[in-house]
Amino acid sequence: MSGNELNDLIGAVLTAHRDDPHRLWTELSRAGLTRLTGSVDGGGSGAGWAESAALLRAAAAHGAELPVVEHDLLAGWLCERAGLPVDDRRRSAAVLDAHGRARRVGWAAAADRLTLLHPVGDGWAVSDVDAADVAITPGRNRADAPRDDLAADPAALHGVSVDPGTVEQFVLRGALARAVSITGALDQILVEVLEHTTTRTQFGRPLAQFQVIQHAVADLAAENALARAAVDAAVAAIPGGEPHADFDPQAAFRIAVARSVTGHAASIAVRTGHQLLGAIGTTREHRLHRFTRPILAWRNEFGSVAHWDTVVAQTARAAGSQGLWPLITG
Repeated sequence: MSGNELNDLIGAVLTAHRDDPHRLWTELSRAGLTRLTGSVDGGGSGAGWAESAALLRAAAAHGAELPVVEHDLLAGWLCERAGLPVDDRRRSAAVLDAHGRARRVGWAAAADRLTLLHPVGDGWAVSDVDAADVAITPGRNRADAPRDDLAADPAALHGVSVDPGTVEQFVLRGALARAVSITGALDQILVEVLEHTTTRTQFGRPLAQFQVIQHAVADLAAENALARAAVDAAVAAIPGGEPHADFDPQAAFRIAVARSVTGHAASIAVRTGHQLLGAIGTTREHRLHRFTRPILAWRNEFGSVAHWDTVVAQTARAAGSQGLWPLITG
């Protein structure tokens, strides 16, 4: 299924079920989209990162907050990595600290099962548990999407041991997924700005004919294009686009770049979008906040903008004068 087809499908489902989240998730599940990257043998659709990116962008462009990342790209991946059975019950995933706690976990309170990556001795293990067995404190992020705190009893978790690198891979997967979603919302912010500036008149002519407006729109479009290019490069760096493949150092660097670029682009898009739309863009009735609020939240999940800026700088410095160009060009 192409990106355009996914966008049309998401749009049709949202139009019919926007006010019924349960029905929305059911319809997406029937279409094979809630476990898009799960293995066919495990009941998934067997798609890759490219298809998942198309789904995440389509959802973001329609202002849809869905637990696809938590359910499919994180929980489903963790279960398959650990050799645990996966079914269609809704899942969320988290990395627990030594005390069995995790903060701001997406959609945990709405999940049937929680797939937990937790420390065991000097290593790590994966446990897939009933959500009712974990203490969950509901919360919301700045986009009003569910982000909940967890507290599990470490002694009650009897998981399957996994490679220590699973923790880093978990963060990279979440980071890339959020970068993809940001680009979908950035696309829509640009659409909203173009529509407003070309139809709104001031002093007898459209806003888009004023040079200062043209410069602002051009800056927004440039940031949008740069963010999309960085994210596309990160997705393309995944070996064969295979959804369960580990990210090698080159792919990890591209993900760090994508997160840095999309984080900075989000700041510019929010500022420019609200400046150009003026008072109407700050109202709840206008669509703009459905895209600006989520990207401000997403850019700080699975690592802040400052964190990923630091990763990019440290990786480039470590590559040295001889290795920097190959690192950049791949």
